[in-house]
Amino acid sequence: MGQVDNFADVLVLGLGAMGSAATYQLARQGASVIAIDQFSPPHKMGSTHGDTRITRQAIGEGEVYTPLALRSYKLWDEIEKETGTDLLTMTGGLIIADASGVSTAHGNADFMGNTLRSAEKYGIGHERLDVRGIQTRYPQFKLRGHEMGYLEYKAGFLRPERCVEAQLDLAKRHGAKIYTGEKVLEFVQERDGVSVKTDRCDYKCKKLIISAGPWVSDFIGERYKGLFKVYRQVLYWFDVEDSYESFVAEKFPVFIWDFGTEGGGGIYGFPAIDGRQGGLKVAHEDYLETTAPDQTRRDVSPAETDEMFERFVEPRLVGVKRECVKVVICLYTVTPDSGFVIDTHPDYKDVIIASPCSGHGFKHSAAIGEALAQLATRGNTDIDISAFAFGVRDRREI
Repeated sequence: MGQVDNFADVLVLGLGAMGSAATYQLARQGASVIAIDQFSPPHKMGSTHGDTRITRQAIGEGEVYTPLALRSYKLWDEIEKETGTDLLTMTGGLIIADASGVSTAHGNADFMGNTLRSAEKYGIGHERLDVRGIQTRYPQFKLRGHEMGYLEYKAGFLRPERCVEAQLDLAKRHGAKIYTGEKVLEFVQERDGVSVKTDRCDYKCKKLIISAGPWVSDFIGERYKGLFKVYRQVLYWFDVEDSYESFVAEKFPVFIWDFGTEGGGGIYGFPAIDGRQGGLKVAHEDYLETTAPDQTRRDVSPAETDEMFERFVEPRLVGVKRECVKVVICLYTVTPDSGFVIDTHPDYKDVIIASPCSGHGFKHSAAIGEALAQLATRGNTDIDISAFAFGVRDRREI
């Protein structure tokens, strides 16, 4: 290549949740790293933004995820201490579902049951609540009378933009070369290593990590393009000025409310964290229509906001006003079974794919970054990631 800056042990494509974590972990362990993003992270074009992300330890999507969550907690603590940045706030986390046991989320048919089993297996602090217990502790919820609750003591929220920024800052301290506003056009698997072409330069690396979020299909190859579908999600912040004190982090948890067979799915939300004018963040996951990241509609219509309030917010929460003070578009990139893909590409021996994780990955991203660094430099990982292999996804219809 002729230029020292154009070669690295590992090149990371995409610097959202997974890419920023992998860049930091690689640089931390002494690998030479080039990291590239077409935007300037943290940014609002992909999936790693929106002020807050729920984190929890007992994972209803499956017990296989819990080791990633537990390891991530330790890494967030280390990063906080090293940077002096507040990343993780533990408010407690409440999952509400129908007491009959019907609960689905992220492609899972028994979300509540899996959460409880995971909590018991890994000794995660929690308690079960009946309707009276939920209502007594959190009168902000309008219950129907047939719900049950799972309260996890150390659940809470992460600040995604801060997490990305902190890890990229640390990566730079450890020598990583980070190039933003630069778009990767293509890569070529060579006999030994990978060549990467961008709109500015050509690079060569021993290993390439593709963590391109909703743009992953641009690099995955024709055979796997159908594996990832992108969905437009809307995050809403509604006014709670008169009832602000009821929704502060000391009094209100992060929550996931599965409506079961009624109400069209469910909602999730957070405490009010930005003062009286900041609003209460609430969202509903929408999988009705796919999109493409460069063609996604970024505006939110008044009709969408009205429907969100009338259908999902007003019937479920006390003290939340109709006025929407903020909206943000977020992209979910989802596999057919809502699982992860973290694996060496089947067709390219030096290319590792880190999928955007089907809308439930941020809480695991610190540990996934560590696993990606281990996979790129030594070929194996401390945490078992075999459940996220391409072969597992291949068994589903693409």
